[in-house]
Amino acid sequence: MARALLSAIVEQLGPFISSEFTLTATVKQEVQKLETKFRTIQAVLNDAEKRQLKEEAVKLWLDKLKCVSYEMDDVLDEWNTAMIKEEIEKQQKEDENAETSPTKKRKVWSLISVPNLFQHRDIAHKIKDLNEKLDEINKEREMYGFELSKAIEEVVERPKTTSYVDVSDIVGRDKVKDDLVSIILGKGTEKEKCPHVISLVGMGGMGKTTLAQLAFNHHEVKDHFEKKIWVCVSEPFDQCRVAKAIIEALAGGDPKITELQSLLEKICELIGGKKCFFVFDDVWAEDYAMWKPFRDALKSCDSQSSRILVTTRKDKVAKMMESTNTIKLEELSEEDCWSVFSKIAFFDKDPKQCEQLKDLGRQISKKCKGLPLAAKTLGSLMHFKKSREEWKNILDSNFWKLEDIERGLFAPLLLSYYDLPSPLKRCFSYCAVFPKDHVFEVDMLVSMWIAHGFVESKGNMELEIMAREYFKSLVIRSFFLEKHIFLDRYKMHDIVHDFAQSITKNECFIISSDIESKLDFNSARHLGLEIRNVSQFPSYIDSAKNLRTLIIFNQLGYDIPNLQNFRLLRVLTLIKTMELPHAVENLIHLRYLNLFGGIEVLSEAICNLCNLQYLKITKDFGSVYTKLPPGIGKLINLRHLIGEDFLIPRGIGRLISLRTLKCFSISDKDSEGCKLGELKNLNHLQGSFGIRGLGNVIDVSEAENAQLKKKTQLNEMILSFKKGKDRGWWDDPVPYAVDPNDRRMERDVLVLNALEPPQDLEQLDIRWYQGTTMSPNWLMSLTKLKFVSIFSATKLMSLPPLGKFPFLESLTIRNVCSLKQVGVEFLGIESENKKEDIKIFPNLKYLRFVWLEELEEWIGIGGKDNADCITVMPRLQRLAIHGCGKLKSLPDFLRTIPLNKLEIAGCPIIKERCQRETGEDWRTISHIPIIDLEEHSYYLR
Repeated sequence: MARALLSAIVEQLGPFISSEFTLTATVKQEVQKLETKFRTIQAVLNDAEKRQLKEEAVKLWLDKLKCVSYEMDDVLDEWNTAMIKEEIEKQQKEDENAETSPTKKRKVWSLISVPNLFQHRDIAHKIKDLNEKLDEINKEREMYGFELSKAIEEVVERPKTTSYVDVSDIVGRDKVKDDLVSIILGKGTEKEKCPHVISLVGMGGMGKTTLAQLAFNHHEVKDHFEKKIWVCVSEPFDQCRVAKAIIEALAGGDPKITELQSLLEKICELIGGKKCFFVFDDVWAEDYAMWKPFRDALKSCDSQSSRILVTTRKDKVAKMMESTNTIKLEELSEEDCWSVFSKIAFFDKDPKQCEQLKDLGRQISKKCKGLPLAAKTLGSLMHFKKSREEWKNILDSNFWKLEDIERGLFAPLLLSYYDLPSPLKRCFSYCAVFPKDHVFEVDMLVSMWIAHGFVESKGNMELEIMAREYFKSLVIRSFFLEKHIFLDRYKMHDIVHDFAQSITKNECFIISSDIESKLDFNSARHLGLEIRNVSQFPSYIDSAKNLRTLIIFNQLGYDIPNLQNFRLLRVLTLIKTMELPHAVENLIHLRYLNLFGGIEVLSEAICNLCNLQYLKITKDFGSVYTKLPPGIGKLINLRHLIGEDFLIPRGIGRLISLRTLKCFSISDKDSEGCKLGELKNLNHLQGSFGIRGLGNVIDVSEAENAQLKKKTQLNEMILSFKKGKDRGWWDDPVPYAVDPNDRRMERDVLVLNALEPPQDLEQLDIRWYQGTTMSPNWLMSLTKLKFVSIFSATKLMSLPPLGKFPFLESLTIRNVCSLKQVGVEFLGIESENKKEDIKIFPNLKYLRFVWLEELEEWIGIGGKDNADCITVMPRLQRLAIHGCGKLKSLPDFLRTIPLNKLEIAGCPIIKERCQRETGEDWRTISHIPIIDLEEHSYYLR
């Protein structure tokens, strides 16, 4: 950890010294001394970090070094912040002059201004103090006689794509699994305790949860029980949370109950008389009073036939829960441990190479001492080692000689940790600030890493891409486990989390109860707060004045009265925040701000956070838009502005670093808000992007100025032409009146033609468009489109030639009220005379026509001279036609399409024609396996 931090400081000092506009000669000389001392210490850090495990004095020395490094980082950041602020002020003055002088061109922003004399003196004093502290640390370094280590170039390479064997199959646990399933399925007797509790007991990483999962998903177990409920309990044991989890598993949805007694009564109601199987995973609490209410409630089920399976690391928990059966999970045999290790370590290796390394591998696997997690983790490490020398170095590592049980357990993790490049070490260890069982959202986590400066730049590669590569590397090395239920969500194994906390125990803290109030937070850098059912911010945390991270996990949220105490924060997450504290403007180092709550007006104070990179505002259900402050343009380093409903002021066009902006709202003609042209320089936007209020655009040149075609990293775009102050993307699909005098229909055509999205777009959604035609000259250049939706284009008379798109997979035409005919122009057939093979909609899988109230004809290709050469929708799987009451018939080409499902609702004529055997269109659709003509399908999901 110290090595990683020091590397980051040294990397910053070089450019700091060479900057022409940064320092006076005296200060520059002091900084050069600092750099020399840091580099000298850096050369011995490998030895120091290994020795700290056994030598407390070395550990204290490293702690001092880290403190100085953090201070240096703060000084550098203060200096850079001062330069940024002066440049912002300079730019504001230029903008004011530009408003009075239209011909004056705006200058490109460059960070070349010099802070004032006072700031020069301040930084000079701080650097001098740091030099004195480092002198003392250097003298102590000589006392310890550290061994020099060669400089190692630490570069994170993209890991090779691998496909590991499925290690979820338990090796060496067949008998235990069979015994467990037998006990679960066994019939109880009247003498047995009710409910029947089975406990799986073993140390962390022994495979208790995996064994429980296999039993939970066993086909005989599935058939035997009426209800199966899985609850991850963990620590602390929150009775209400556990009760809610049970109810959610039984009934679905979040129960709107807060009292424990009411929750338990609901459980009794849901399980009454049923044969149930409960799994309580990872139980720590030994207090019988916590468990007894659940024990009593669970007696409501068929207690003789029901079963409760508990996994725990503690024998006392099994006894406390009065287990009828206790299964102690022992270590794997040496052969089984070798099997787990070798499958991963030797996967995809050349057989000759495997033979050369097998003897060393056998010895290394013995070091795992039968622990499945250790075998898997160490196997993942060795998978990337190719030479005998590398394998011998791991085998000879002295970390294995630690006698302490916990350290013995962490030994393979330590090896994997020290094998990581410095940036990845910091990224991994930072995760200790999150509670156990936390579900990591990758985008949020990597943004935090970037905020702390953990991610090194590499050429022109985006920091976010680099950070995701870091994360992938950690996943491959088993530091994270994928949580398959959610996309891009991961968890950290308890043992891995314990390990992360062990290497950051003086820096990262998780506060889950007032027991931690006695701890010393002076050295704390990162703090997570999850004290439940407490609405007041703990006053004892005020002493943590060196905090760089403060994350509140408690869903009740807290008001932080002394936010100014935490002026060194880089990352801040607040919950249930109705108003942003004014003191936030003092957090000049802040990069990441995540606000959960109902903020309606964002304070202007936030505009002083010129280092801010990530701003996310999550609304409470039913709350209105969040109004951004007029000075939002000062946040020139902002990369991600996340939230669904923002009222955006003028000036957002200055945020040229923006990567994420989900929604851009155009103000109406009477507003002082932003205009479409502000998008001109936001060319780094990525992912999904939407523009609403395009009906407010009066000057078509504004659409041209937006320069959407230059936003080449966008893959999804929503264009909403809803006029006025749009309430949201999905307003009531009832067409609104168009004033014929405002030339709206003509203007929408011109605006759409002028927008020109980027050519690599994969998803296009056009809403509330009021033109009678839709054929912009850029449309056919979007050859990579996969998803297209046209919604509430109420004046549209014909569809564009969408059949030409080679990769289009999903197409929805919805609420196009004026459309009377779908003809060959929709298919994209240009000539009747060409005798060549043509594929129309070659990859379309899902087609929906919804609420096309005037549609009468859907013309086929039967009358075409070259019909035999035309293949239409060869991969279509589902066709839904809803609310097309005037449609008279289906196209003839349907008989050749391999549809899996046809849905028809709200179409009385078509429904009659599609009746089995008797309908006129029955021969056209009779080959389709599923034909749904039920009216309940009318309301499209």
